[in-house]
Amino acid sequence: MAFTIKVNGNTRGVDVDGDTPLLWVLRDVLGMTGTKFGCGMALCGACTVHVDGVATRSCVTPIDSIGDSEITTIEAIGATAVGARIQTAWLDREVVQCGYCQSGQIMSAAALLASNPHPTDADIDDAMSGNICRCGTYLRIREAIKQAAQTI
Repeated sequence: MAFTIKVNGNTRGVDVDGDTPLLWVLRDVLGMTGTKFGCGMALCGACTVHVDGVATRSCVTPIDSIGDSEITTIEAIGATAVGARIQTAWLDREVVQCGYCQSGQIMSAAALLASNPHPTDADIDDAMSGNICRCGTYLRIREAIKQAAQTI
């Protein structure tokens, strides 16, 4: 089945079954491998993208649910003001260890700051819950989010 989706500001045509998860459309059909597969059940957050600015788990989002929504992936988040600040803070705070979860972490953090530019610790905990980091960099993630919020 043919679908037209808007990804990172570009309109793309894809020919997949309607129940194909957005994650596999992005990775396998469009070749955008920044969004990672982790669990396939929306439990780990590695596959997080923005759908109309909302952090969304792409592993459980069927392509036929996207419609006219704007999808933003890690490949384009740095082009947004909030995304650029998050990425700078991530580097300043040396958040990354193995890096596997980081695209999902950054996407969740960017969605948080876009909707709440001055989050409390509880707001950060809420927004980042469900994003699992096996390396345990949670404290550095929180500090990076706070740093990015100070520059907004």
